[in-house]
Amino acid sequence: MSALVEVRGLTKHFMPSALWILTGAEMIKAVEDVSFKIDEGTTYGLVGESGCGKTTAGRLILRLIELTSGKVFFEGKDVTEFSTQELHEYRRKAQIIFQNPFSSLNPRRSMLDILSTGYKVYNLGTKKERREWLETLIERVGLDPRHLDRYPHQFSGGQRQRLVIARALTLNPKFIVADEPVSALDKSIQAQILNLLRDLKGELGFTMLLISHDLRLIYHMSDHVGVMYMGKLVESASSFDLYANPLHPYTQALITSAPSIDPDQEMPQGLLEGELWSKEPPKDGCIFYHRCRQAVPECEHRPQELVDRGDGHLVACWRA
Repeated sequence: MSALVEVRGLTKHFMPSALWILTGAEMIKAVEDVSFKIDEGTTYGLVGESGCGKTTAGRLILRLIELTSGKVFFEGKDVTEFSTQELHEYRRKAQIIFQNPFSSLNPRRSMLDILSTGYKVYNLGTKKERREWLETLIERVGLDPRHLDRYPHQFSGGQRQRLVIARALTLNPKFIVADEPVSALDKSIQAQILNLLRDLKGELGFTMLLISHDLRLIYHMSDHVGVMYMGKLVESASSFDLYANPLHPYTQALITSAPSIDPDQEMPQGLLEGELWSKEPPKDGCIFYHRCRQAVPECEHRPQELVDRGDGHLVACWRA
């Protein structure tokens, strides 16, 4: 199976504002040397705590923000070298589902107007044809075509997210970045949206990068999983292998700390201590050193690189 998307050494550093520079703040390393491949027709799950850089990685792949360094390849072509015209065509093939359906839809425009934007930008179809296409698409995501003339505030949160999904599908893209597509929704609605995404992927055959902080959701939806921590990839494996045999202490903590449906089972204590950015990682050692319960003094000074432990299971921990 060929890779539709390949990321090599993806890096993004943000300069602090002038005020922060005066206080001695250093450059923020949001994403640091991240590499992975997404095979055509598959779902790659990117998981980690809030602030770990996974959303930034997704936006870098789409060139919604510019890279500091690294390469992104789409269908074998270097996205970072695209001209304005090539980038215009790339945007037709690669779309995004934003996290918050309340802020990602313009409240001043009707849904017909919002969903027609892609057709207008690429000069596709007549006004009548666009409406017919959208009525079919709206039915496919489980909504009533008669509601196309409504405005975003007239829909519930779950309905808005269906509309955001429909917007991403209007141009029949090959690749979709789904950035926390259900985190802003009620639990009762989340399963419906996830099942809808899975059904649409099966029908339309697109490739997806699914970003989430919920490892069980990633396991349910993904073929391959990458675990991010403080901007770096610390483990990568097939979904089954990662969940059945997590090797990195951070991945183990994420899995173990997931709440159980058993009301009699107590939550484990002390798996992770402190916040993600509460302490700067050692300059030469493991980035997880300060929060790892398995750390030894050697970890503070020994660089951790991704190493294949068999069957493509990569982990950045020398003790794994």
